[in-house]
Amino acid sequence: MSLNKAKEYLKKYHLEDRIIVFDESSATVKEAAERLHCQESEIAKTLAFFVQDKPIVILMAGDAKCKNGLFKQIFHEKAKMIPFESVEDMIGHPPGGVCPFGINENVPVYFDESLKEHQTIYPACGSFNSAVKLTIDELEQAVPNHTWINVSKEE
Repeated sequence: MSLNKAKEYLKKYHLEDRIIVFDESSATVKEAAERLHCQESEIAKTLAFFVQDKPIVILMAGDAKCKNGLFKQIFHEKAKMIPFESVEDMIGHPPGGVCPFGINENVPVYFDESLKEHQTIYPACGSFNSAVKLTIDELEQAVPNHTWINVSKEE
């Protein structure tokens, strides 16, 4: 169901033909990179956090790590991930399929600067066994209300 929601969302941007569905899980960065035959850094992982008790999502390169100090500089509080069992209700997609396409209303979307290291990236697409191949420009167009931040690299 969540895959269909993401697919319907991507249709608005004529990107639904970029969706890839696997017979096996691609829920982790490692699994997705193996299925796609790409580097882990090309996977756009989507992390779900609470900020002021409201959900947000941050997309970042698969090999990047969220640095608590940088997160706190931007959001003025310590990073607090949404518990696994609450992700689908809070974001609109289950863990392993969280992406910025077809999520719940009023969930802010942030893109981490680590994504810019690649021309093409692969976010999940609503299910534990899907991905979508996008350029950074296509990602920006498909998620027009995004904000670029840096929570992964000390400058």
